[in-house]
Amino acid sequence: MKNRNEGMNRRDFLKVGSMSTLALTLGTTGIFSFTGLQKGLAASPTSGFGGYGPLVKDPDGILDLPKGFKYRIISKTGDKMSNGDYVPGNLDGMAAFQGEKNTTILVRNHELSTNAEFPVNGKNPWSKGAAGGTTALVVGPNREVISEYVTNSGNIRNCAGGPSTWGTWLTCEETRNLGHGFVFEVNPLDPENEMSRTPIRDMGYFSHEACAVDPSTGIWYLTEDNNPSYLYRFTPHNRSQKLGSLQEGGILEAAAIDELPTSSASQFKHGQTFGIVWKEVNPERAKEDARDLGCIAFSRLEGAWFSAGAFWFDDTSAGSANLGRIYRYFPATNTLELFYESTASNDLEMPDNITITPWGDLWIAEDGPGNDRLIGLTPEGNVYPFAENQLNGSEFAGPVFSPDGQTLFINIQSPGLTFAIWGPFARRNAARQRAMNHAAPPAQLAPQISDKLMAFAEKQGMSPLEAAALERHGMPVL
Repeated sequence: MKNRNEGMNRRDFLKVGSMSTLALTLGTTGIFSFTGLQKGLAASPTSGFGGYGPLVKDPDGILDLPKGFKYRIISKTGDKMSNGDYVPGNLDGMAAFQGEKNTTILVRNHELSTNAEFPVNGKNPWSKGAAGGTTALVVGPNREVISEYVTNSGNIRNCAGGPSTWGTWLTCEETRNLGHGFVFEVNPLDPENEMSRTPIRDMGYFSHEACAVDPSTGIWYLTEDNNPSYLYRFTPHNRSQKLGSLQEGGILEAAAIDELPTSSASQFKHGQTFGIVWKEVNPERAKEDARDLGCIAFSRLEGAWFSAGAFWFDDTSAGSANLGRIYRYFPATNTLELFYESTASNDLEMPDNITITPWGDLWIAEDGPGNDRLIGLTPEGNVYPFAENQLNGSEFAGPVFSPDGQTLFINIQSPGLTFAIWGPFARRNAARQRAMNHAAPPAQLAPQISDKLMAFAEKQGMSPLEAAALERHGMPVL
């Protein structure tokens, strides 16, 4: 009888069954070694292991980058925008969307309160006298700004936020002063519309930082920048992930761990994983309810990003050395893991905004004393610097890649600069993104990875675990 897999190519084989299932159910025969897998990952030229080499001093004293990379300042606080208004100050969180004619549309926060030299001067503010809000930049393929304009205004301390799957930006107020402390949805293609000045009250009244959506469920996860702070999730009544769906409201909950005697995250250890329960809170008193219900108390939660089935967030001043922690949460299994804790300021100091790169590493903007950096974190738990800000005392904010993965956009909050950075970035690697967002199998269950199999995985753009699953189930490795 002819082998039914004979002559099958990779695409045909993938039609037979789910790759994610194969990868997750690998190996119960006891013949596996995790060492080979680790070595293979580290040797992969797209792994990002070790980063891009030492940083080269910028002769202009602004931004140090590895050899081969270049930057351009595309926007500066105090310069004129398209309509003649000034670019507002305190640049913070940011998102990038695909625009027409190969353009990138950036939506950018301005973390301003009530008095500012360069406020967000919108035509339709939510609250008069509040200086915060958001702007948009339409950037051409040549990395030059085509237009720049206000997208919402009348907010206080627009710190971070998160992009929706339908092309809008959720901007978050990091305050509970003067009746502010809400999330607003901004459409860069319809600036300063009624939606942009309507708070999504069911997403809570608290000192918001960042948020991210799970595209498979439409559920949002939100961080709180306050001490103590809590982790929240928002389940919309309408999970269609369409424009206007969030304005229909939803259920707000906070994360808790019932089996632990303490609700303080300070007791967590590196590599620990916990089962999470979610407890409903009143959006108008979310923080107080989270405290009263014994939910997990973190130090100061900051950046958030969702990628390939995992929600990443950081606690900027947590850990034994108060240098910061990186967590990841798996909705599919409802588990929380302390993925990385910094114990040396040279490694990572006070993480803030985060993003997942096109090739799968987590990139982290620092917000500590001295010269802040942009730090890469690999699936193996290694860190490397990519950029250093020579403007002492000013934080990086809003790192995000263009939709094509060729340009990194990032802000320096003060004096207020937005950069476009390009160079020999690693190619897009969906397999590595999946590796970053799935826990490695136990040592006794990890597959044996030969050099031939590793080369096959690299050529096909898949992870070593996927290649091992294919081989085990009859796929010829050529």
